[in-house]
Amino acid sequence: MTVVVFLSSLFGFMAFGMPIAFALILTGAVLMWYLDFWDVQLLAQNLQAGADSFPLLAVPFFILAGELMNAGGISRRIINMAQAYFGHKRGGLGYVAIAASVLLASMSGSALADTAALATLLLPMMRERGYPLSSSSGLVAAGGIIAPIIPPSMPFVIYGVVTNTSISQLFLAGMVPGLIMGVGLVIAWTMIARNIDEPRQEKATGAERRKALVDGAAALMLPVIIVGGLRGGLFTPTEAAVVAAVYALAVSTLLYRELNWRGLVEVLTQASRTTASVMFLCAAAIVSAYMITLAQLPGEIAAMLGPLAENPRLLMVAIMLLMIAVGMVLDLTPTILILGPVLAPIAIKAGIDPVCFGVMFVLIGSVGLITPPVGTVLNVVGGIGRLRMEVLVRGVMPFLLIYLVIVALLIAFPSIVTVPLAWLR
Repeated sequence: MTVVVFLSSLFGFMAFGMPIAFALILTGAVLMWYLDFWDVQLLAQNLQAGADSFPLLAVPFFILAGELMNAGGISRRIINMAQAYFGHKRGGLGYVAIAASVLLASMSGSALADTAALATLLLPMMRERGYPLSSSSGLVAAGGIIAPIIPPSMPFVIYGVVTNTSISQLFLAGMVPGLIMGVGLVIAWTMIARNIDEPRQEKATGAERRKALVDGAAALMLPVIIVGGLRGGLFTPTEAAVVAAVYALAVSTLLYRELNWRGLVEVLTQASRTTASVMFLCAAAIVSAYMITLAQLPGEIAAMLGPLAENPRLLMVAIMLLMIAVGMVLDLTPTILILGPVLAPIAIKAGIDPVCFGVMFVLIGSVGLITPPVGTVLNVVGGIGRLRMEVLVRGVMPFLLIYLVIVALLIAFPSIVTVPLAWLR
């Protein structure tokens, strides 16, 4: 009965158009009333405690780093470098988009920031070269969701906080699945590019490639610093976010000199707005998470999934199908905040590695960013490219199928995640 009260309250408030943060707070209040445990002061204390978290300090700094990279010319140089090496191939701009997606993912950790940068710079070029609008927009959207998987990842930070999972291990465990996603996009785009008839771009000379590499070398150092620092134990994920923001600021202002005081104020303003919405959502989720724990909701759901608990892979399939359905109507952050505290204990009890489950959880939630009707990343691409949703859905479908195949592969062979993680530890 508690599950029914929780779900009906949450989706009922959302159905009336209430912002998710307020819906989570009120859902916690409903559960408190249902359990005959009404205490307004406890609600306020949990709301304050939700934002008072050292690991969550990584969120505003990763957001700031992403904004600085876009405004300071770092993202553009990454794309120029990829174009120098892959732009001459058939469908070359598609390979440029994939390479840039992987490189940008290793710097910002934000799907929306990376997608906005890719769509702004590449979609006009792809349109001018005669690429199919549906396929090119679908590729840009699919490439954008690699960002939550390859470290540094803001969704991993949030997941680690709400489920008490090691954020450092989530970061390291996401490297191989993120690269597999990039390889999957290459396979799908290679099949699509066979039918693209475009004027071939001349192959960049060795001097041009070296110039592009030197110009983007400072940007490429950021993922090396972050992953190397985490692997070597030099700093925590929260400190890595600070390093990323400071490094992006230094490169944008002192080396590339593309960010002036006026631009910096705009970057700080935009990062502050985004941070405020994300942090308030995290704080609100702690209210409902506290009541979920108090109501023993994970135990009830575990009892419902009891027959599947003896087969971890079958349980993972059931959970991933649930996640796909939820991802169609919820954004990634709310999905993590709502379902993470509920499903993670069930998976751990069934013997599933908590870090592996976290990677799979965020991966499926990220796929929800390119599935209609919500599809936040799809909406970003559509807004920048001025494309209708049906065009976007048609274009992203081949890449969505590739991602689902990768999910099935990771469920069947979890060692793809756990073995590299054991070495990186």
